[in-house]
Amino acid sequence: MSPGLQQPRLSSPRTLARAIALLFLLTIVLGIIAQVFISERLISFRDPARTAGNILANESLYRTGFTLYMIEMAAQIAQTVLVFFLFRPVSRRIAALAMVFGLVGCTIKTFSRVFYLAPLFILKQNAFAAFSADQLPAVSLILLNVNDRGAGVALAFFGIETVLEGWLILRSTFLPRWLGALTMIAGAGWLTWLSPTLGYAAFSVVALIALAGAIVTIGWFLVKGVDEERWRALAATAPGR
Repeated sequence: MSPGLQQPRLSSPRTLARAIALLFLLTIVLGIIAQVFISERLISFRDPARTAGNILANESLYRTGFTLYMIEMAAQIAQTVLVFFLFRPVSRRIAALAMVFGLVGCTIKTFSRVFYLAPLFILKQNAFAAFSADQLPAVSLILLNVNDRGAGVALAFFGIETVLEGWLILRSTFLPRWLGALTMIAGAGWLTWLSPTLGYAAFSVVALIALAGAIVTIGWFLVKGVDEERWRALAATAPGR
């Protein structure tokens, strides 16, 4: 194995699973706080002027939202890499493929957050002479729409990643098969974002199913973890799969 993909120095696969669970939990909690309690409170996609006023009047809160988004993505990137190491004994190729899709999704979503931050600069600068004061809020709202759409595109990649991870759980001997089936169902839901129109229409239902699945997965990883003997046996007999 290449030096850049050495097994993390964690005491056991159970510890690895618990680290994944904690990062997963951090990702969900920070994402909900940033999206529900900050972004949705300040942004109105039907009212550019109101959105601009909210952002300028709550600049510190808005910047906090961006910071939480960044920490969320850092946690998700770390989680994605650790998941590769947990499932590498099952199938190195599928685990690597899942990691690639996950990291691509993280890259898209992180880049989209630049458009979330952009309105702060546009609304506070006097250098945009090509736009009138009334036009700047509209331009800012366009950028916020790009941010929102970019996050939606990322969900499609996360869906593929999650389906592959569900398959890995099904094929593993150290986690229950029903957890794999639940993971695949959640991932299939995010695949609705392959068509953004369908993704937006089904978001509430898909998000609820995914959240329920995430809570079950986090709980299992934290309380039960993985069967270490079976994980080590699989790792010993399938190093090159």
